[in-house]
Amino acid sequence: MLRVRPVHFTSRTESWKQLLTALGMVPTEDDGGWTVFDSGSGRLAVHPAEAGSGQDGRTVLAVEVGDVAEFARRTNASAKEDSPQEGAAEGTGPAEPVTADHGDACRISAPDGFSFLADKAAHFAQCADADPALAVAAVWYTEDPEGAVRTLLHIGARPRPVPDNDETADFTAKNGGVLLVRPAAGASRSGLGFEYGGGLEQLRERLTAAGFSASLTEEAFGSTLHVANPDAGSPNAPATVWVSQHRPMG
Repeated sequence: MLRVRPVHFTSRTESWKQLLTALGMVPTEDDGGWTVFDSGSGRLAVHPAEAGSGQDGRTVLAVEVGDVAEFARRTNASAKEDSPQEGAAEGTGPAEPVTADHGDACRISAPDGFSFLADKAAHFAQCADADPALAVAAVWYTEDPEGAVRTLLHIGARPRPVPDNDETADFTAKNGGVLLVRPAAGASRSGLGFEYGGGLEQLRERLTAAGFSASLTEEAFGSTLHVANPDAGSPNAPATVWVSQHRPMG
């Protein structure tokens, strides 16, 4: 299995919980350290951070898998098949089993120096009460889009058609969520957004009723809703959280 589940660090956990609830997400895990919210497709973990710290307002890309060891084996086998020299030595490859604070995991390392964790899923079913039109979108900003694309193919992400031929690339995960590769200057980094399969006007009304400022813009390939970011003011946080209207390509 493969599911998108980024981790968002924030000193404003209550505001984020209110925002995610207004978006149609439902909390399904809460161990006191973090709270995991389900959307219709993909999850998001909200983790407390000290106000003004380097983590405050930062999102870290992460995924969930069913069996960490098997996931690592398949990822390394795929990488070796794609580039034999990448996994020529025994035990080498982009996937490395590690022990994280929350338990066993697998670290995926990419050619651009970027890395992310694959954690064992605490539960496999997606919450039926979450808005089925909402999907979590994890973004990988990088100067090496080609390397990022290869890495996501190795972990089993599924390519999704994009409306143009630039260096952007979209993927879906088998068990929910979207992974986006976007070219960007500087150090590779993560981003967070959402996609919505329904009308953004109705979603904007729902957010406004919950007390969140939201504006709708028309862009080249569809509409985007920009919601006031609870972390605005933190050096790690953009002013808004975006929700793009998802229009499947024929």
